[in-house]
Amino acid sequence: MIEKLESIMEKYRELTNKVVDPEVIADNRLWKKLVKEHSDLTPIAEGYEKLKNCINNLKSDEELLKTEKDGEMVELLEEEIKQLKKQKEELEEQLKILLLPKDENDDKNVIVEIRGGAGGDEAALFAYELMRMYMMYAEKHHYKTEVLNLNEIELGGVKEVTFSISGNGVYSRLKFESGVHRVQRVPETESQGRVHTSTATVAVLPELEEVEFEILDKDLRVDTYRSSGAGGQHINKTDSAIRMTHLPTGIVVTCQDERSQLKNREKAMMILKAKLYDYYQGQKNQEYADSRKAQVGTGDRSERIRTYNFPQGRMTDHRIGFTSYNLLDFMNGNIDELIDELQLNDQRMKLENLES
Repeated sequence: MIEKLESIMEKYRELTNKVVDPEVIADNRLWKKLVKEHSDLTPIAEGYEKLKNCINNLKSDEELLKTEKDGEMVELLEEEIKQLKKQKEELEEQLKILLLPKDENDDKNVIVEIRGGAGGDEAALFAYELMRMYMMYAEKHHYKTEVLNLNEIELGGVKEVTFSISGNGVYSRLKFESGVHRVQRVPETESQGRVHTSTATVAVLPELEEVEFEILDKDLRVDTYRSSGAGGQHINKTDSAIRMTHLPTGIVVTCQDERSQLKNREKAMMILKAKLYDYYQGQKNQEYADSRKAQVGTGDRSERIRTYNFPQGRMTDHRIGFTSYNLLDFMNGNIDELIDELQLNDQRMKLENLES
């Protein structure tokens, strides 16, 4: 680990000089890229400096202890050595985590797609509540949200919704939300008070500014149609909705949220880029593909990552066995505690893989 840290420190010092170089500053794109790299390495560099200071102090105290005769001073040195050894272990653990392979998409904004699964109207109502949960979470963190496509039902639920969340490190926080979410509760329309089970699927995709592949016009079929929804005066009277099909992969995206056909087309292209990136990553890495399949599933009741049990006020994440009995608070966007646990679990698994 020390050898790797020394190599990082060398790169960090090199970047520190480059980001203040007038020639580099003149190239705004290059400068931004190097500043980002420098910023990413700063926590490691600072942590390594602390570790080196700790090791030097530890060695110094151990040398002093060998020659010290005064009993009280020996006691003080032994206590300080004990504290320094503990600090050294903590710093090494922190650096191990900082050195873990970083997901290249962690700093990106996200596109979230939620669809009602098994359960009919109740599934659509649950899909709406999940959308509300993520929107409230975003608001608490001062993230920006924008609805890209919305297909509502008369009761107020959504068959499907696609929206973006923009902010610092959003993908790193929400990427574990992909999968099937199951709800157990008594629907308002249930006269005999029976608990029903419904599902909704959530897919969280990184939003891409630039893609490593080219989307050719000949590979696209773009259809326009009239927006549909739950009704009302705002339903479009013109064919402004867009259905975009990527012919080589068969991926279809729709966008009807804007009244402008041009704006709907731009949003549809943004969603398509994210979906194509996800698709090609899956082609390139079979493990990634299997993971995505396991995360998103088909919407069937048996394929779940999380259960929301309203009669018991309980939320359980089945991947890590995390349970909270504060369900209403959770549905109001207070989901950080679970996200923190999911991130810690991910770090533990990566550490185990490195050490095995």
